[in-house]
Amino acid sequence: MIIHPTENTPGTNKLSHIAFIMDGNGRWATMRGMPREYGHTIGAKVFRRVAEYCFRGGIDIVTVYAFSTENWSRPKREVDAIMNVFGSYLKMGLTDMAKDDICVRFLGEKTPFAPETRELMERLETESLGNRYKLNIAVNYGGRAEIVNAVNRLIASGAREVSEESLSSAIYTAGQPDPDLIVRCGGEVRLSNFLMWQSVYSELYFTDTLWPDLTDNEIDKAVENYYHRKRRFGKV
Repeated sequence: MIIHPTENTPGTNKLSHIAFIMDGNGRWATMRGMPREYGHTIGAKVFRRVAEYCFRGGIDIVTVYAFSTENWSRPKREVDAIMNVFGSYLKMGLTDMAKDDICVRFLGEKTPFAPETRELMERLETESLGNRYKLNIAVNYGGRAEIVNAVNRLIASGAREVSEESLSSAIYTAGQPDPDLIVRCGGEVRLSNFLMWQSVYSELYFTDTLWPDLTDNEIDKAVENYYHRKRRFGKV
């Protein structure tokens, strides 16, 4: 279960959007004497379980950091394995997401992907549009690149100046609230270029747990921690 606030809980802001940095797949596999590629296969299964658990628990939006712009520099074998896993889940998603009432949005530029992969991504976005739950998958994503691309789109549309409101309308998550809580697995204490614009007032939760080992109980612990914080948004 996802823990929600009660009258005895200090926090008053309902958790509607949770984001995950899915770190530790490769290390998880290496620790078990398996190739890093195997860790990404297991990590993809955990991703589906975690998203479904959050939606069942009443969270409206789930965002996951799946593949960054910097990840292309990893060994070709590992990148190819990640793309294979990604392609397999895209094909599964075309039927599963509609059934589960999940709307998928990809955050990141689709250009570097193979034509077949791009077509599947666009189909999944189109066919799931209007579903209740929102699942954002950040692939070929970088927070700085997102901001630069948004500014360039505004300039191309004829904008003479850029405001916070106009920039927010041009980023990948336009129309959605910023994440209330960002959970990072794997022991690192940084955001790694993830949701740089959207995370200004997000609560952060870091855990040493590697992504493939993330349990429902750990998610509940992060949510409970969130509800025991007082969010001031720069105010007193």
